[in-house]
Amino acid sequence: MKTECTPNQLEFHELNKREVIGKFNGGKITSDAGGLLLREVEKRTHTLKRLSQCFTDYRSQDLIEHTVESLVKQRVFGLALGYEDLNDHDELRHDSLLALLSDKADPSGNDRIRQRDKGKALAGKSTLNRLELTSSDANAASRYKKIVAHPDKMDDLLVDLFIESHPIPPNQIILDVDATDDPLHGRQEGHFFHGYYDHYCYLPLYIFSGEHLLCARLRTADQDGAAGTLEEIQRIVAQLRQYWPETRIILRGDSGFCRDNLMHWCEGEPRVDFLFGLAKNDRLKAEIEAEMAQAKKQHQDTGKAARVFKDFRYQTRDSWACERRVVGKAEYLRKGENPRFIVTSIKRGEISAQALYEEMYCARGEMENRIKEQQLGLFADRTSTHKMLSNQLRLYFSSFAYVLMQTLRRLGLTDTDMAKAQATTIRSKLLKVGAQVHVTVRKVWLSFSESYPYQDLFIKIFGNLQKIPIRS
Repeated sequence: MKTECTPNQLEFHELNKREVIGKFNGGKITSDAGGLLLREVEKRTHTLKRLSQCFTDYRSQDLIEHTVESLVKQRVFGLALGYEDLNDHDELRHDSLLALLSDKADPSGNDRIRQRDKGKALAGKSTLNRLELTSSDANAASRYKKIVAHPDKMDDLLVDLFIESHPIPPNQIILDVDATDDPLHGRQEGHFFHGYYDHYCYLPLYIFSGEHLLCARLRTADQDGAAGTLEEIQRIVAQLRQYWPETRIILRGDSGFCRDNLMHWCEGEPRVDFLFGLAKNDRLKAEIEAEMAQAKKQHQDTGKAARVFKDFRYQTRDSWACERRVVGKAEYLRKGENPRFIVTSIKRGEISAQALYEEMYCARGEMENRIKEQQLGLFADRTSTHKMLSNQLRLYFSSFAYVLMQTLRRLGLTDTDMAKAQATTIRSKLLKVGAQVHVTVRKVWLSFSESYPYQDLFIKIFGNLQKIPIRS
């Protein structure tokens, strides 16, 4: 029997002698019921509520149905649930579950003023577009776009959330800095062809501390990869010092951030150190010739990769203002020599050369996983508007979606098999849950799928979140 369909009924291939019939008549059913876990995170941290306070709304409040807070929640929860484009929201505006997450008073949408909007509790793409595309100089006299974003407040909020995640000041934190490419496929403002990445792109700067995101700054690609890093670090450290005056801060990055201005600033700050990769050159390689010969002999004797480290003082001929501690890794592999170097302000007596390289410096690679998680899992690369300002705002929305997911992982997934799961895994196993939604005058009922395979895990995570006090 061939598959047939009508507007109201889908007739699939039969199962033995049973007909298989599908109809779109199941009522209000959502595939995103697990988003309620993210809502529990939001209710305890007010992350998105506070993000909405980073906007000034010049609209006439008696003429609007969608507050800035509901718009921000709709957009960021949408990203977390896997809806990357504004176009998605023309269909999602019917979704009672997303309306619940966005704290709409009537998630069924029956309280809308205009008859044509009834049943559509949420904003469509055009309204959300106004949120993203408002210029920084808009005011009450502007015609359409009147919701002005304040990037400096969003920057401060990212750091505040990081500080609040620590019940007591830590003895030491490491700030990882890195840049990546954000491919462009049009004539966006500031587009530039980057030779290393071999395409037109932006060059966003990220700063993480472990899994915590502290900075996501969109930049054009026609500049040094470390451009603007000093200013961002100065801002973040000053904010941290207001709460953690005694915490030791270590700035870590690859050789693209080995710049004299960054190192010089760290050397002048109390309890601030740096650890950077250092690009190899003939002088550096000559410095570890004896160690390389030793590593080569070890490799020949054992047939395995061999490493020998050297701790020495070094100064460039022109670019550095002073001599600094450098560690050289003389490594010999089956393919031959593989020398590597790092430079640091951490004293020699505090940590050995090998531990400094293998245990402290190499750990920076974990930051690349966090960047991939945000770009691939939370759509940080959807910078397709024309203006840099609106693309930066999209990057902020992605960043706060990441913060929500990371907070769920930190508070809810602890002591579970998914404690280290990435955003895409969390979404597919915990957020994409089928449920029937029934809205009454006094309650919103959600009937979860009986065949959901992670019920026990879901209940445990919900229990973990219930133990977290609600932020006043």
